[in-house]
Amino acid sequence: MVKLSVTIDEAEFEPQLDEAYKRISKEVRMPGFRPGKVPRKLLEQQFGPEMAREEAMRIALPDYYSQAVDETEVDVIASPEIEITDGQASGPITFEAVVEVRPVVTIAGHGGLRVEVVSPLVTDEDVQERLDSIRRQHSTLETVERAAAESDHVTIDIEGTIDGEPVPGLTAEDYDYVVGSGAVVKEIDENVEGASAGDELTFSADHPSEDEDSQIDFVIKVKDVNEQVLPEPTDEFAQEASEFETIAELKADLTDRLADSKKAQAAMQVEEKIGESLAQLITDDLSDAVIENEMDNRAQEMAMRLQAQGIGLEQYLQITGTTPEMFREQLREQAEVSARVDLALRAVIVAESVEVSDEDLDHELLHLAAQVDQPLADVKEQLEQSGRLQAVRSDMRVRAALDWVIERAEIVDEDGNSIDRELLKQPEHDHDHGSEEE
Repeated sequence: MVKLSVTIDEAEFEPQLDEAYKRISKEVRMPGFRPGKVPRKLLEQQFGPEMAREEAMRIALPDYYSQAVDETEVDVIASPEIEITDGQASGPITFEAVVEVRPVVTIAGHGGLRVEVVSPLVTDEDVQERLDSIRRQHSTLETVERAAAESDHVTIDIEGTIDGEPVPGLTAEDYDYVVGSGAVVKEIDENVEGASAGDELTFSADHPSEDEDSQIDFVIKVKDVNEQVLPEPTDEFAQEASEFETIAELKADLTDRLADSKKAQAAMQVEEKIGESLAQLITDDLSDAVIENEMDNRAQEMAMRLQAQGIGLEQYLQITGTTPEMFREQLREQAEVSARVDLALRAVIVAESVEVSDEDLDHELLHLAAQVDQPLADVKEQLEQSGRLQAVRSDMRVRAALDWVIERAEIVDEDGNSIDRELLKQPEHDHDHGSEEE
């Protein structure tokens, strides 16, 4: 907890006091004066100076408090308790603000973390799996004279009943069912796999709905078994399924796409795993205010993402059937971990003297200005006036601290092999091809 003691000179406070008298003048009714035209001296005589001072302080004190926080660089994480200690009637105004600040912790072991992530290397199996996926999109069905196996398409007549009454949606003729798809209930796959054309299957299964405590009786007639036939991976297939002339070109493109995807996945995992490891280094108990502050940050970030998609937070909650209480509880699940990561990184800033240069700050502000389509000078002035400029620099320090930890961490794949950091760098090119579904 920190207590800020703030004194406001009477002359400095005069403009706010004058504005307060103008607001009061619009509200009162006095004979001979129109609303808003009652002289200040007359208001002072009628109501005394305390009324206007109270009104002026109600409006102005939050700004004076924010200014004091910005000037002292106090890292507050909760709303303050403000008490006016002097100047209610005349003279300089003095108030005290008691507020909870972000705790400062110490950290050890952050310079030698070891994290395991998915390998960013593309294997022949990865490429073949993606190619087979495209081939399946262009496959054909061929009737076979054998028992049904997994991935086969079987044509069936299906009838599902409860106490002799048909179940809506479970009665159909000539239904194309994919063996092993797990549709409806697992017992269908268990019975259809191994069956041949002409077989009639009867079995029972629990109702798939959790709200229903009953059994469904099934009768399935297998009419035919069809094998999915994939086209041969030839140049002709590549021309039909993509914009490429040869299968070699298609495979090369798939390899590039997979490399980009796996690099991005691995890089994301590095940050996630580093964060988890850092959180475990912070063993201090966290106050409710710390966790609530992180929850507020997460809620604000989500609201901004939704707003960018043209959706309000309240609308999102209605669409998803989530109450505000449920939403806050969902935020709380990860907020404590995030708060510990944040505290750890701030401890790294202190321990390793991590700094952000003015040049780096200007580069970040230039990026922000481009996002909001405003001149850099305007964005910088707005941040300075709102007291957010220090917050931007602080966020940049946190990011720089994360980079510091990642640079010194040991990064390995699932088999314990060290991963070349060059493989984790994000590609600078974009693909415009549409040869397959991502």
